[in-house]
Amino acid sequence: MRIGFIGLGRMGSGIASNIRKAGHEVTVYDVRREAADVHIEAGCLWAGSPKDVGNASEIVFTSLPDPDAVQRVALGDNGLLAGMTSESAWFDLSTNAPSVMRRLHETFSIRGISVLDAPVSGGPIGARNGTLTLWIGGSREQFIRFTSVLESFSSRLQYVGGIGTGCVAKLVHNAAGYALNVLIAEVFTAGVKAGIPPLELWEAVSVGGFGRTRTFDILGGQFLRQSFDPADFSLALAHKDIRLMTELAKEVMVPMRLVNSALEEMTEAVNRGWSDRDWLVATLLQVERAGLDAADLRFSDAEIETVQDRI
Repeated sequence: MRIGFIGLGRMGSGIASNIRKAGHEVTVYDVRREAADVHIEAGCLWAGSPKDVGNASEIVFTSLPDPDAVQRVALGDNGLLAGMTSESAWFDLSTNAPSVMRRLHETFSIRGISVLDAPVSGGPIGARNGTLTLWIGGSREQFIRFTSVLESFSSRLQYVGGIGTGCVAKLVHNAAGYALNVLIAEVFTAGVKAGIPPLELWEAVSVGGFGRTRTFDILGGQFLRQSFDPADFSLALAHKDIRLMTELAKEVMVPMRLVNSALEEMTEAVNRGWSDRDWLVATLLQVERAGLDAADLRFSDAEIETVQDRI
């Protein structure tokens, strides 16, 4: 199959190499000509512009740093739109804005070109090893059509839904990780300053219930069941625990911006009269602020277990 690849940076270089190793004819382009040298030596073809890549390919992949770069490659002078033909497809592997991908999908679809968002997770090591996870948004038919190519550089393909939904899933995933790292830094620095050596504290917290839980496992409990009674662990006890942590932080002079925000959230939930309900009932406050109906987040045990079996 004739494949085009644009963006040969830390992620794109490994992905393009794995596509070539799978036996495909690969045409490459990067704003830095030297970034393509190793790929050309390995048998890839060079194109002088995104337009030329599109002209030479049945499917094009882009791996670019930001939405502006994606739009320049797509719509700029000698861009993809000028070169791709009907029935061809473009998968953007970048972490992009869903709104940008939806606009590009509308523009390209007029020419009969399929656009899918397929942001990746796994870092440069995953790119080199072909073990990336992809979240795919767009035409399911086109996803199925090109699955074998996607599998040449990934170990997990997750079709999410319509155009833009792959980007939404990636942003939720990444933002949670970044915010949790900031939160963990808060509580960890307080613990170290309170007298526990860093390595000992790391080991201690890692063997606890939260320490052994994957980031999103908690969603499969009360949250997606929207069932907070009876409590596995009461809001009153959780409120007490986090209050004690903020008091400890004050004693050792460590600021706790995020933890204090969580305490305020739980205090509001307590003032709603929810003290004896499960501590996760405090999440209802955010559900309300988001303008969601709790009923839309309520799933049966069987539905949740089906997803858990796939994860």
